[in-house]
Amino acid sequence: MKRIEVGDPAPDIQMETHRGDMISLADYKGSNPVVLFFYPKDGTPVCTKEACAFRDAHEIFAIADAVIIGVSGDTIERHRSFAESHDLPYVLVSDTDGQVRKAFGVKRTMGIMPGRVTYVIDREGIVQHVFRAAFAADRHVGEALDSIRKLKS
Repeated sequence: MKRIEVGDPAPDIQMETHRGDMISLADYKGSNPVVLFFYPKDGTPVCTKEACAFRDAHEIFAIADAVIIGVSGDTIERHRSFAESHDLPYVLVSDTDGQVRKAFGVKRTMGIMPGRVTYVIDREGIVQHVFRAAFAADRHVGEALDSIRKLKS
């Protein structure tokens, strides 16, 4: 499983969202940068903190035309409940079979829990920033914002 790094094209795979539609990163190519964040599980304290931090910064990302997409192995139903209970304005992608994680080379933390990684992908579909930190969920938003600001300038 090859890790996707800065300078690599982002894999273009179909993903099912909690809203019931299918999306791919190609849908945003040429128009929007994408912040794609992988997190272990809906409803856990650290993951909830991270998801809500992205929610709270959503307007700032939107001003830069950036799209936020959260990815975990949870089901569509669980994502729907999680998004509704925390007023998440962005889509959550269900990766129950692990194909999205595999495509990006997101490894497990300590071999046990799904990894926490954030990718910033530019309008051309190229990865411009990667941040990996399993236990520093709050830093993922700041790292992504800094990267989006650099892309905009």
